[in-house]
Amino acid sequence: MLTGRLPPFIRDHYEVHEWKHASAILTADFPTEWADIMSVLSAFRLRRSWITTGGGRKSQVSAFIDDFLYARGWSEKKFETGVLLDGERLDSPTHQIDCYRNKVALEIEWNNKDPFFDRDLNNFRLLFDLRAVSVGVIITRCDGLQEIFNHIGRGSSYGASTTHMSKLLPKIEGGGAGGCPLLVFGISDRLYLEDET
Repeated sequence: MLTGRLPPFIRDHYEVHEWKHASAILTADFPTEWADIMSVLSAFRLRRSWITTGGGRKSQVSAFIDDFLYARGWSEKKFETGVLLDGERLDSPTHQIDCYRNKVALEIEWNNKDPFFDRDLNNFRLLFDLRAVSVGVIITRCDGLQEIFNHIGRGSSYGASTTHMSKLLPKIEGGGAGGCPLLVFGISDRLYLEDET
């Protein structure tokens, strides 16, 4: 059913995985957020210049997605959570979500250390249990991009212990997100654009 909900461009250019009917929830209950996600993925191209120049604190991949969604009303979001234990409040703040709107949480993991996936999934699990998030979305890179990184001399910057699809899937299958419905998009080599000579 997932493939029937995805525009042909998304099916052809991304590796997509779904858990707990995330796409059905998004299309039925959050059509605006679904449209925004489909729009940013359709507009995105992986530019060579983004790979060959350093990203600093935030990669140009993340910046493109963030800026696109922020212009449509999404924002970074951190929830202040806690528990009440015998009348004493114990604060338990969550990690900040990259892009959040109307109970849809989206994280971009382009080239971080793979424990960032654990952090994201645990955050989705907690916020789903607290009814603050209905669906979690992760955008990361497909394993096949490593060939491109190697070819243009940047392979060592994108190591085996950084965030990519084969690091994420076992964490999800192991229950890392608990009951939170998830939709995962992998940026593939079909999105690669030679924008410099």
